[in-house]
Amino acid sequence: MRAPISVVIPSLNAAAALPACLAALVEGLQAGLIREVILSDGGSTDGTPQLAEGWGGEVISGAPSRGGQLRRGCEAARGEWLLVLHADTVLAPGWTDAVQDHMARGPGAAGWFRLRFDQRGLAPRLVAGWANLRSACGLPYGDQGLLLPRVLYDAVRGYPDQPLMEDVALARALRGRLARLEGIAVTSAEKYRRQGWLRRGGRNLWTLMRYAMGTSPDALAESYRRS
Repeated sequence: MRAPISVVIPSLNAAAALPACLAALVEGLQAGLIREVILSDGGSTDGTPQLAEGWGGEVISGAPSRGGQLRRGCEAARGEWLLVLHADTVLAPGWTDAVQDHMARGPGAAGWFRLRFDQRGLAPRLVAGWANLRSACGLPYGDQGLLLPRVLYDAVRGYPDQPLMEDVALARALRGRLARLEGIAVTSAEKYRRQGWLRRGGRNLWTLMRYAMGTSPDALAESYRRS
């Protein structure tokens, strides 16, 4: 019997963060859950694809667009379940228990992990708390990880090929079919440390509001890059 999960990771120059992400997946291999790990790369120049191949992953290359990369990776996946992770997200020990509990309930819903940052302090706790509250209201972001049955992914037509807000678009399509997993995804706080917690958090919220008001993902991505 084949393992049920295909792990899909979008990447772009992620060599520094990727080893920790992959190391956390060993728990899933030992539990017989992971069938394959697919790295959907957007043109890395820092050795990210070679690093993934060294860990036994399959690498798919294409244009750098988060939504497009995820779509290509999921299309190549052969598992009955998809586990989508960012390269700088590390699943905390014990995550396989949460995943198996969710899969045992059947293919009716996708699951997201509770978010925690790899930094202590009030600001990381507040931002993570907001993210988990937002997720409980039906809007998890990609850095929290997403576990979903292939049949459900196909039913909602998967990730749109867009450079930003692809996770929000998929969450909208999955509305009413999202559940919290009793596991934790630890994500990097590096961008918050570099840009400032208030500035980064405010920019993310403003980007979400603009998307909700109809601004195109391409325009949002261009604004995001400039700032």
